[in-house]
Amino acid sequence: MWQKDIAPSNSLRVWFGHDEKKWDEFRRRYFNELDKNTESVKTILDKARQGSITLLYGAKEERFNNAVALKEYLEAS
Repeated sequence: MWQKDIAPSNSLRVWFGHDEKKWDEFRRRYFNELDKNTESVKTILDKARQGSITLLYGAKEERFNNAVALKEYLEAS
């Protein structure tokens, strides 16, 4: 299943640019976007309750990317 709409907005992604110094602010803004995307978040959480899920990302940066932030958000939900 690919949920394209769970990704950060294009403007947020471009602003962030995987800059470690912007990580905390990126997470705050992305979490705000996710708070408004309740249906997609619910779908992923429902799938996670059924078994393992895999979060993919296209960035070269392994520590500061949307999948890491999304995992953190989902675990706190």
